[in-house]
Amino acid sequence: MSSAFRQPVFLISVFLIACLLIAGAAFPAAFEIGANAALAWVTRTFGWFYLLSVFGFVAVLVYLGFSKYGETRLGPPDSTPEFSYYSWVAMLLAAGFGIGLVFYGVAEPMSHFARPAEPSVTRETAEAARRAIQYSFFNWGLSQWAAFSIVGLIIGFYQFRRGQPGLVSVVMRPLTGETDAKPGKIGGALDVFATVATVMGVATSLGLGVLQINGGMAFLFGLPEGFTWQAIILVFVAVAYMISASTGLDKGIRILSSINLGLAMALMVFVLVFGPTIAILRTLVQGLGDYLQYFFEMSLNADAYDNPEWVGSWTIFYWAWVISWSPFVGTFVARISRGRTIREYVIGVLVMPPLIAAVWIGIFGGAALTLELQQEPGLALAVQQNITTALFKLLELLPMPMVTSVFAMLLILVFLVTSADSASYIVAQLTDQGSINPPLAKRLVWGGLIAAICLTLIATGGLQGLQAGVIIAALPFTVILYLMVWALFRELAADRATALAALYEAHDQTPVGATIEEARRLDEEGERPADDNEVAD
Repeated sequence: MSSAFRQPVFLISVFLIACLLIAGAAFPAAFEIGANAALAWVTRTFGWFYLLSVFGFVAVLVYLGFSKYGETRLGPPDSTPEFSYYSWVAMLLAAGFGIGLVFYGVAEPMSHFARPAEPSVTRETAEAARRAIQYSFFNWGLSQWAAFSIVGLIIGFYQFRRGQPGLVSVVMRPLTGETDAKPGKIGGALDVFATVATVMGVATSLGLGVLQINGGMAFLFGLPEGFTWQAIILVFVAVAYMISASTGLDKGIRILSSINLGLAMALMVFVLVFGPTIAILRTLVQGLGDYLQYFFEMSLNADAYDNPEWVGSWTIFYWAWVISWSPFVGTFVARISRGRTIREYVIGVLVMPPLIAAVWIGIFGGAALTLELQQEPGLALAVQQNITTALFKLLELLPMPMVTSVFAMLLILVFLVTSADSASYIVAQLTDQGSINPPLAKRLVWGGLIAAICLTLIATGGLQGLQAGVIIAALPFTVILYLMVWALFRELAADRATALAALYEAHDQTPVGATIEEARRLDEEGERPADDNEVAD
């Protein structure tokens, strides 16, 4: 076995994943009951903490984007972005949303329509439809991306500005006291934690995507929903993303992500044009207005008095899920953001993915809600009976349903491939000492392991239980995120002070031998060299 596979983080991660998988496969019912009970307790007891934390991440990112640190680059001062803006946004969507947006684009608004967030709102009414879009925009909006993006910003700063490995353990070194020459158990445990959460989270999401494709094939072609066809679909997807993984980041993931975005836009335009166009446009505008108007209320709405079960099963569940996913998505976002300034990064990640998500939900969810209110085709009931067919039920009500449904399955398939491909890349990086270009053999091994885990979970019915188990891990990682944010501010201040000290010395405006601390003090007091209005980088 090569040295790349003898590293402790790799070996321990594989061992722990195997233990979790065996537990979930051998005792799926007991595992799911226990994990769901633990998840319910965590969301009920610490839901307020998740809400406050995610809102805080939004505030931190907005502050950094428009503060004196905004012009700092994730890389050397003279670096430029590695990918075009279109490719960058496409890869953000592929890793951050993956199959989830396609899966829930119709299903979530229809679920809120049938079970409104506010008890005072009557179900399946115009007001319920309005609130359904409002909360769907919120759950897939900038708050969700804040959890991903804060990790990405921190990892990206350390990886490209400081030239250090892109690992959670490296960020935490000021607290752990560890170094490259003196690695410790705490840092290794953090990297193992990030690896296990990523692998298990991606495996469950991959499984959900496979179930949706199988549901679509059953709906369209009458094929049975069951393990045989699900295994066939998974093997096909696995072969596709293993081939993509072998081509590298710049070819496989970038090209597939760009195709993904193009396919998604084409399907959105079709539904907009051939669906209830005016109603969809009104839904988009009003939904955006409601989202902006009630953003602070929804961000901090713990439903302390009215309906805590709803917020626990949706918003708090989402926030815990995205935090548990943040090591993977954040590390990937960092990897593709080299050369961008913090301001470019913040504006990009907090505007473009949430905006595209809002347009997707507004078009698909708006069309479904409008048709349900006007024609009563039974979409709400269909979602409750089988959530995997929600998108196909909507497309059945529009022209050329067979063509668009096959097109939608192609979109889901490509999303699955890009998500799994990017995950295998990042997990290989996490278990290869944070290397920017992990060995191909390790990427392929992790890709195979993710597929094997997913297949086992599908066969034993352990997907839901493992998903709940992964989300529980979000609680300790939220605390780790607070410490990572503290470390980032510490490093940003030191980085800027170093640049200022050099700049003042170059302009002869500080005494000979002026310290970095003196430059930092001058910066805090708002002073600048006479011929330099802004210290960038």
